[in-house]
Amino acid sequence: MSDVIIKEQILDHSIDKVWNAISKGEEISTWFIQADFKPEPGYKYTFTAGPEKDCTQITGVVKEADPYTLIYTWMVENTDVETTVKWSLQALEGKTKLILEHSGISNYTAETAVTMMGHFSAGWDNCFNLLVEYLIKEVHAG
Repeated sequence: MSDVIIKEQILDHSIDKVWNAISKGEEISTWFIQADFKPEPGYKYTFTAGPEKDCTQITGVVKEADPYTLIYTWMVENTDVETTVKWSLQALEGKTKLILEHSGISNYTAETAVTMMGHFSAGWDNCFNLLVEYLIKEVHAG
């Protein structure tokens, strides 16, 4: 089993707009999940979802936040497994290439790792869809 989920997309938005959407707590809270998040190494963040989600809280620590790379640990509530999320941005003539890598999933036990790989992969697909919708609304609103 591969230990890394990789998602990649070209977005029709500037690199700074995409960076703000994935790194500022108030923007993350608008399109993804309630976030106490700052793009500062060492910051201990919390994402809190409503009861309709599979888990209600994700916590971790920001490891790197250099435009345009963001790396943080990811621990799902009621587990003791830490994984790592990495966002990388590349400017492409007014557009942005967004790459997400979620690694360390094999730190879960055998069957749980397979299950979590599926949950995380589907979750990141949904996350990308929500991000695209948010960025489109922001462009039309501003």
